[in-house]
Order: sequence, then structure tokens, then C-alpha cells
Amino acid sequence: MIINQWVPAAHRGDAIGDSARRVQALLRRMGHESELYALTVDEDLRDVVRPFSDPASRAGDATIFHFALPSPMTEAFAALPRGRVLQYHNVTPAHFFAPYDPALFRLASRGRAELASLAGRTDLALGVSEYNRRELEALGFRETGVMPIAIDTGRITGAPRRPALERILCDGLANFLFVGRVVPNKKIEDHIRLAEHYKRYVSVDYRFVFVGRDDAVPRYGAAVRAMILEYEMPPDRFLFTGPVPDEDLATYYRTATAYVSLSEHEGFCVPLLEAMAADVPVLAYAAAAVPETLGGAGLQFYPKDLEHAAELLGLLAEDEALRRRVIVGQRERLRDFGDARIERDLRTIVERL
Repeated sequence: MIINQWVPAAHRGDAIGDSARRVQALLRRMGHESELYALTVDEDLRDVVRPFSDPASRAGDATIFHFALPSPMTEAFAALPRGRVLQYHNVTPAHFFAPYDPALFRLASRGRAELASLAGRTDLALGVSEYNRRELEALGFRETGVMPIAIDTGRITGAPRRPALERILCDGLANFLFVGRVVPNKKIEDHIRLAEHYKRYVSVDYRFVFVGRDDAVPRYGAAVRAMILEYEMPPDRFLFTGPVPDEDLATYYRTATAYVSLSEHEGFCVPLLEAMAADVPVLAYAAAAVPETLGGAGLQFYPKDLEHAAELLGLLAEDEALRRRVIVGQRERLRDFGDARIERDLRTIVERL
């Protein structure tokens, strides 16, 4: 069987593209022919990802379309004669962008409209989480299911060490890590508020580390930095790294005291799995798909009481017995996202088609 995949853009380090390449390898291992097609392809991926303009992109017995933003692929996918499998990775609700970037507000709105336009025009619609599957069902998709992102944690656990960076980070401060874009739904401003509570009630020996693009929404990034000044907090206790190579990313995980997620909208949240793979205890606000991804692992809290969160963060930093218990639970949860689970899901998809 020929099972192809479409992604609007293929970038190394992007969770959707990385997942699609891992699914491709599993499909081939299962005996299927499988190619990956994209509208834009990074130069270093041109030997593994084909251009969407290739006529063979439309020739699969089944096509998995990874949807996360509006693109010309949407109508092309709806026009396929058979085997249309939508995998919905999430579109951030537009209202998060409204105060900061009208263009991104329009893009997110269009993305939601394009997603809705595929209801009744797919053979199977999959969310990467039950949270996303319910959204698909609410939009009118009839045949739905769940297939999580296929994550290769080896890029974190198997990365070479960076001794110079480790020496910088291992200076006696507790490192509280966030990985992802600095965008409004991630609620980076709440990390700053959490730092203020932590400094006031727990300890002054802290550093909040933000790894990922910090220029995606410039007005929002500026507002976050202004808050640090407004609170009169030491700017050197907040490290914004921008995008980093895998070996640096692995080092940030390796030296983290805890991983902190205060996001208010996630369709899955890959960094939670990366943190679990690196044995970094997770503190997370239990919103959207985060409780489902963690599955009871980590320390979760709700409602968003940041004074309480600071106390929990202090426990993760200082209570070794608690850290060990949390890490054991995270290791158990991580097993649910192994290759065996994804292969089982892929076999189910083939049977349903």
C-alpha cells in the first residue's frame, strides 16, 4: 500500500515534520511504500522530503495530511479521490493574538475556517490528542480518532554533551526550563509572575530559561521583557536563548531543575515528553491537552494560583524524595508514546480505510 504524508513546511526540529519522518520510517518498516511531501523544504532535508509539486504526491492509496495552518494543501487534500486521513495538530485560537498582531490573528482565524471546511471531505480525521479529536467532532467530522505525535526522544537523550554550556548553567542557581515559541497562548508573562512569587516566598537562587523563537510575536515579547523591568527583577535571571541546535537543547534539559508549563492552549505539547525523557520533573498548569499528555505524571495544578505553583516548584527543587517519585511516574507515562503505540495506531488506520 502507498501511504504518503503531506506537511506544509519541512523544517528540522519542527515537531510536526519530525513526527512525519518518524511515521514514514514506521510505515516502511510495516511494509508500505511511503513518501513525505512539503510546500517548503529546508535544504538539508531535500534528500528525504519531496516537493509538493511532484505529481506523485497525489498518487497514494492513502494520504495523511498534517494540518496546523492554512495552505494550498487543504483544497488539494479535499480533492483526492480516496484515502484522505487528516491529522490535526492544533490551531491556536485567534483571540490570543488579537492584542499583539493583527496578521497572526487573521492567519489563525483562517486556519480554523480551513479546518472546518474539511468536515465531510475526509475519510478519517485524527487528533493528536483526545482534546483535539473532540474539537474535530464539534466541527462536524464524522469518522474521528486519536493518533499522538510520533516523537524521537533520542535527539535529547543521545545528544553529545556541551561542557562549556553545562558549566555556565551549573552555577548554583535552580534552572526552571520552558521550551517553545514565546507566543501569547504559552503565557510567558505568568512565568515572570511565578518568578516573583518564587523569589518572595521560596528562594532568590533561581533562573528561568526560555528556549525557542522569541521573535514570533514581537509586541508580545517586548511586553514580557517590560514586565521583568516593571517588577524590578534581575534581567540576568531570565535567559531567552532563541532557537538552538539539538545538543544545546539537550544540555538545557540535562541541567534543568524542573520543566514549567503555564500554557493555556496546547493540542499536545511535545516538550513535556522531552522533559520526561530527560528525567526533568514537570510542573504544569492543567489546561487544554496538557493533563491528557501527562496522564497523571508530573505535578499538575488547577486553577492558576501562582503562589501555590511557586510552593510546588520549591518542593520540586528541594525535596529529593518527591523528585524521585515524580520522575518514576514520568518514566512510566513515557512508555505510552513508544513506537509500538504508533505502529498499532497506524495498523488501525489502514484497517479503517
